[in-house]
Amino acid sequence: MSSAATSATVELTGHLMDTGILARVLDDVLEYGGDYRIESIDIGREHQDESTARVEVRADDHDLLERIVMRLQVHGANAVDPGTATVRPAPSDGVFPEDFYSTTNLDTFVRLEREWIPVDRAEMDCGLVVTEQGGRPLVRNVPVSDVKAGDSVVCGAHGVRVEMTPSVVRGEEEDFGFMSSAVSSEKPQALLVHQIAERMREVKAAGQKVLWVGGPAVVHTGASPAMVRLVRAGYVDILFAGNALATHDIESALFGTSLGVDLSKGSGVPHGHEHHIRAINTIRAAGSIAAAVEKGVLTGGVMHAMVEAGKPFVLVGSVRDDGPLPDVYTDVIEGQRAMRAELPGVGFCIMVATMLHSIATGNILPASIPLVCVDINPATVTKLADRGSAQAMGIVTDIGLFLEQLARELAPEG
Repeated sequence: MSSAATSATVELTGHLMDTGILARVLDDVLEYGGDYRIESIDIGREHQDESTARVEVRADDHDLLERIVMRLQVHGANAVDPGTATVRPAPSDGVFPEDFYSTTNLDTFVRLEREWIPVDRAEMDCGLVVTEQGGRPLVRNVPVSDVKAGDSVVCGAHGVRVEMTPSVVRGEEEDFGFMSSAVSSEKPQALLVHQIAERMREVKAAGQKVLWVGGPAVVHTGASPAMVRLVRAGYVDILFAGNALATHDIESALFGTSLGVDLSKGSGVPHGHEHHIRAINTIRAAGSIAAAVEKGVLTGGVMHAMVEAGKPFVLVGSVRDDGPLPDVYTDVIEGQRAMRAELPGVGFCIMVATMLHSIATGNILPASIPLVCVDINPATVTKLADRGSAQAMGIVTDIGLFLEQLARELAPEG
């Protein structure tokens, strides 16, 4: 490190040792090509006490230092002397200035002149655009695809701070202690399901929404009836999925099969491989899923229940989709916008049996929204956490058994 190195001091507060945050901060400094010196650390006396640490970060040049400080904010570290935000115009549509501030999913504040302005909604991997509303400054998270030429974009890490919001999912009497590990596979599932059910009841009682993200295994495992009960009981306020979940759910309702397999017998049926595309064709002929319900063409299944309950769903497709269904967004940017539009009021998110849609949703969710991921594959929740959704907690189990148990808790059959 040269003698001309620039430096900044950052401060962290929280359970720095138990969570490993301090170690991750120091590792990131070195990985990004900087150096550090721990100025002070107060670990606290009791187990519940938070720790505080101040770390001097050094780099060979100002631009590198800015990038390191920006990176450390992912862990809730803020510059002790944040200064005032620098704002520059976007050079063209869909392009940020080169040194734009890259956002985290933590609650964020921007200092304009002497006032700290809260950002309207936390989302990772966006830019911060400053506008006015009612004569006062407004700071918004804007994805790069939506920025317009001339928009005032916050640049560098100066004048930006983040706050770690506790995203611990709380049970009836205590925190989700069983979720202290990122992925849970050997914990008592009945307890997990019970505490998730309690959390969902609390969210609904508070007037907030429960967001579900689902994959086709909901249908393949025979869990559709349980999911339907949860929809009818009011515990599915919004559903994010792809073409597959909706298609196989509708195939099941129309033909009694999923990917050509008879769900009552677990075996294939003659011409069953055609059923999914015939299901898609039937809905396309009706005009939409809602139209198929209204016309009496579609009379059962998860999608039918969502329409009957008046609950929104956002289906976003991929290059591998057949059809797709007429409700599916084939432009993924438009699909992202539709997903973001449904986030206000969400107080809890549960992701079941889908890696791609879970990651996509995790990318747009604020860290303050508790998030539980249920999958037979532990890599799904691990990837969520690796991509920045640090609040993601996972349960490794069969989704069919899990949904049936959850339905018994929240929507018992009379």
